[in-house]
Amino acid sequence: MQALIFDCDGVLVDTERDGHRIAFNQAFAELGLGTEWSVARYGELLTTAGGKERMRRHFDETGWPAGHPDRDALIAAIHRLKTDIFMRLIRTGELPLRPGIRRIVDEAIAAGITLAVCSTSNEKAVQAVVDVMLGPDRSERIAVFAGDAVAAKKPAPDIYDLAATTLGLTPSRCLVVEDSNNGLSAAKAAGMRCIVTVSSYTGAEDFSRADRVVPDLDAGGIDIAVCRALVEEPAAA
Repeated sequence: MQALIFDCDGVLVDTERDGHRIAFNQAFAELGLGTEWSVARYGELLTTAGGKERMRRHFDETGWPAGHPDRDALIAAIHRLKTDIFMRLIRTGELPLRPGIRRIVDEAIAAGITLAVCSTSNEKAVQAVVDVMLGPDRSERIAVFAGDAVAAKKPAPDIYDLAATTLGLTPSRCLVVEDSNNGLSAAKAAGMRCIVTVSSYTGAEDFSRADRVVPDLDAGGIDIAVCRALVEEPAAA
């Protein structure tokens, strides 16, 4: 096993419902857009990877705000404000790490295993989660690949391909921790093994291709020894 790679939202922290959704709604309100995403609506939008892409989908489906002829500029402005709000939420410490994350990161560091985070979310926001929630001693050992580092978001494998190429990894010797079918599909398309830790929005998704599905790393008994064993198992036919 060469590397342990995490998605961010829903994996490191269960941020989607009570983090990103709240930040989007505050940004919509501050900009006077008259838009608010309910818990159910945001769950629907999560089938589209990437915050900018979710906004485009939502406005395409429900109508674009009046008075904003430059749609690209509007999306960029909302996303900048939303990212600032989300980072403030992270820094308050109100969104704790999911069970087992800090433990398994420490185990990986002790074992000399490469660590990375691959996310479709804004790079600044992902880096803030890693820096604030895991602390500087861990953060400096974790490579972050996020946001617009690649053109095609999950379920495309591009973000995992980029991590493997940049870090000199053999995909088949990497294990990914994801929480969604989009993420699972991306990891598998990149040739990596994948554990799914089900999050608040993803319980009903199809995880039949996952190498292991658990409520969280602690409840599922996932440690570095288990990770190594999953990577070493023969690939399914």
